[in-house]
This record gives sequence, C-alpha cells and structure tokens, in this order.
Amino acid sequence: MRLSVLDQSPISEGSTGSQALRNTIDLARAADALGYHRYWVAEHHGGGMLAGPSPEALIGPIAAATARIRVGSGGVMLPHYSPLKVAESFSVLSGLFPQRIDLGIGRASGTDPITTQVLQRDRRQPPPDDFFEQLSELIAYLEDRFPPDHPLRRLAALPGLPESPELWLLGSSPQSAIWAADLGLPYAFADFINSDGGADIARLYRERFADSERLPAPRTAVAVWAIAADTDEEAQRLAYSSRMAMTMLRRGRLIAIPPVETAERFLKAEGLLDRPAGRRLVLGSPDTVRAGLEQVAREYAAEEVIVVGITFDHAARRRSYELIADAFELDMQPSEEESGEILPAWR
Repeated sequence: MRLSVLDQSPISEGSTGSQALRNTIDLARAADALGYHRYWVAEHHGGGMLAGPSPEALIGPIAAATARIRVGSGGVMLPHYSPLKVAESFSVLSGLFPQRIDLGIGRASGTDPITTQVLQRDRRQPPPDDFFEQLSELIAYLEDRFPPDHPLRRLAALPGLPESPELWLLGSSPQSAIWAADLGLPYAFADFINSDGGADIARLYRERFADSERLPAPRTAVAVWAIAADTDEEAQRLAYSSRMAMTMLRRGRLIAIPPVETAERFLKAEGLLDRPAGRRLVLGSPDTVRAGLEQVAREYAAEEVIVVGITFDHAARRRSYELIADAFELDMQPSEEESGEILPAWR
C-alpha cells in the first residue's frame, strides 16, 4: 500500500498565509525524505483558513524543492477554468519535472456560492453544468485525441511535450465514480469529506470500470483524515483545533486554525468535546493510526492512502507525518547532510 499526502495549507491563528505556504514547502520536503509517494495540494478560495487557492502555482516550487516525490493537484476545480489553460499549465510543469506531475481534477467549487460567482469570467449567469464535456476536452488536449479534421487539434501541441501529467479524477459521490470508470481514469475518493457509503462508491467504480488505453485496470486511492502523536490521547487533543475550525465552517464562518486550548474550551462549551466528530478521524499513536489507515484501505480496496491532517502547530503536523511514515516503514532517503545534496530552502 502506498502512502501519500494531501496538504490544504492551513493558516494558524496568529500566523499568516505566507507562512502557511512556506510550511507547505517544508512539509513537502519532509514527505519526500520520509518516502511518501505523492504530495498533492488543494484548491480552496475566499477565506482565512486555508492558503491554497492555486495548486498550479504551488506545484512548481514544491517539485523544485524536492527530489523524488510526485507532486500534483488535489485538485484543480475544473468548472472554474478553461480546459486548454489547465492542459497547458500542467504540460509546462510536466516538461520541467518529467514523470513527477499529477493532475487531479475535481468538480466541486472549493468555496462558497458568492466566491464561485466571482471566480467566473461571466458573472451575469451561473456557469453551465458541463463538467463531463470539460473533462473530455481536457483529455483530448493531454492525449491528442481530437479527430484529424477537428478545429482544436492544433492546440494539442502542448508546450511540455513529450512529457505529460498523470491524470486523476477526484470525487466523493457516485457520479464521479461513474465518470472515472467510463473514462478509464484512476479515482481518488475523499473519505475525509464523505465517509458514509464511500466504500460502496469505490466498489461501483471498480465494477463499472472500462478497460482503456490509459489504464488497463481500476486504480483507487482514498484520502483519509489522520493525525498521529506519541499517544492516542495527544492525537485526540491535537485534533481539537481542526474540529473547531470545521464546526465553524459548517456554521458559515471561516476562521484560522485555533490553538488546542482555545478549541478545547469551545468544544466543551458547545457540548461537542466527547461527541463523535461527524466524519471519520483516524487519530492516535503510530500503531493506532497504521491499523486505522489499513482498515480504510481494506474497505475501499485501495492501493493507496492519501493522508490529510491539520493541526495548529506546524511542528506537530510534521511530526504526525514522520510517525506515520515510521509506522509503515517507508523507504526514507538520506538527509541532505548525509547525501551531500543541497536542495533549495524555500523558507
């Protein structure tokens, strides 16, 4: 089973978005050294909680600051963009970092309705619900699948050729599973968003999967919320910060990630401290988290688990990924001092 990272670039209370982005680079370098397979960055707009509205802008610096880990989007919210622009941007990245770039595509807005409208070039009316057509056009650019007489065929001469990104479809609903299966794409399911029935949706993807030139058999990854610490109790405490932030998000308020003590007081006052979080959280010591992640992988029949985790303290989040890597005995690489290789600091 492969282990990967999805980083949402959280902004801690009292810190800044700039520091959150630098933390992303720092965590990516750690994940590279620890032996994680891929490092994806998310797309979220219009708030002071997460600092990652532009995966394509982050992927280049991350790839430049790392050596072997795959880097990509988790994901690009295609309804906001021109398929050609997305294809060209990720072709450039693939040309610069061959065999290391992933293009994860999502359908959600990644924000609230007002920000969604503002992101559109034409704000006079809601954008059309034509995601499948957008995705098909994107694939045609990336794979040069336009018919010989198609007027857009010349646009498939992308700048990074012959290199190209590895395309994934992201989702948390049956519809995304159906599209991924019908198009023969690898599928990453967001269990951290929707763990209710997710295994059944992944099964639908596998059962419906159509053998294709791009992928001979279904490939499933599952993104899971997880935090590891030295003890189960400490991991539970570290999770208070994200639990408070998500509670406020559901109430329509975007806040910076609060300190553990602030979040603990809030959850206690709201009667939420000892109640289930409302979604799957894999929290605990390294052994506890390993067992939990392996269980999720079995449920989804997934070849890969993508770990998502937010803490107030960046050092605690980095430590969480270190403990998980150690629990799974990932293939770590030598430190810069041991290898003699100096990578850009990006700090």
